[in-house]
Amino acid sequence: MNGYKRFITALKREVPDKVPIWELIVDKPIVDSFGLKSYADLAEYIDLDGVTCGENFNLEKIGPNTFKDEWGIVWKTSDVGILYPYKGPVKDFKDVTKLDIPDPDAEYRLNTLNELVDRFKYEKAIVFLGHDVFEFSHYIVGGMHNLFKMYYRYPRYAYILADKIFEYKSRVMENALKIGADVLLSGDDYADKKNSFLSPRMFKNFIYSYLKKTVDIAKKNNRLFIKHTDGRIWSILDLIIDTGIDGLHPIEPAAGMDIAKVKRKYGGKICVIGNIDCTIVLPLLSPKEVEEVVKETIAKVAPNGGYILSSSNSIHPGIKPENFKKMVEAARKYGVYPIEKKLIEKYSKRNFYENIFK
Repeated sequence: MNGYKRFITALKREVPDKVPIWELIVDKPIVDSFGLKSYADLAEYIDLDGVTCGENFNLEKIGPNTFKDEWGIVWKTSDVGILYPYKGPVKDFKDVTKLDIPDPDAEYRLNTLNELVDRFKYEKAIVFLGHDVFEFSHYIVGGMHNLFKMYYRYPRYAYILADKIFEYKSRVMENALKIGADVLLSGDDYADKKNSFLSPRMFKNFIYSYLKKTVDIAKKNNRLFIKHTDGRIWSILDLIIDTGIDGLHPIEPAAGMDIAKVKRKYGGKICVIGNIDCTIVLPLLSPKEVEEVVKETIAKVAPNGGYILSSSNSIHPGIKPENFKKMVEAARKYGVYPIEKKLIEKYSKRNFYENIFK
């Protein structure tokens, strides 16, 4: 199998020839550390089975390390050049009624996706990173505290804002599928390491229907869908899976998300993706310890298919390049189907994370 077939087979909860390897994001400092020019070059060099990109925005520089996007969201760059939202365009909630959405059909909107399709179509799975409505809502109103205030006091405006975001994001995702994306992904984070940001009731009221409609875009086009969300999501996991997602990423161990438990409970409905810790294991430990984590994870959740290996979020600038490389090498070595019985017997009962995430 090539990377495309391997990735899609696993995402359909079937058994490929090897455990697929994929990353949601590989930040530029990591690409640079390998002496490569682009993320696409790195995906080929390190032999990832899937590649990821999002949409292209026009960013206007408005100050030192400060930019404004087409929504009016102000972004700043960190010391390593990573953008983060700083300020939203809406100060008074009623102004969401006047908010203009950017042109989802702008010619440049999917430039990066076009490049990946030209280079990797049917060789590697092409994942398009979009959004449902949670993250962009709090970007636009200037933070989650403002969004929750809107939810509680002015829900009508929250729905107006969500409708506008969905109108835009759904159109971009539909265009991405027409161009050649194989998989859609929602990148909205719903939780931190302690718990979901929203109660199940609030999730049902404000997020669920939009996420389901986002998943349905993939389904009506006969494509697959991955839900990414960091954090401890046990309280809302049934609702997330009920939307019809095909895969869940990254099942974060630092947040108490046990991937073996998720596989046991939900493996008949979803492919599990991720779980190689990127907060301690990949940034701080040795390549040998990384290998041990990979072996344990494969032993626990790779048998019978339905697993894609990745970090527990992304390959960020704090990760040791040699550990990223070792993660991939170990996955290729031990992730061959059928998974060795001796590996399963030796490692499936271990719990490496128990000692580092007490």
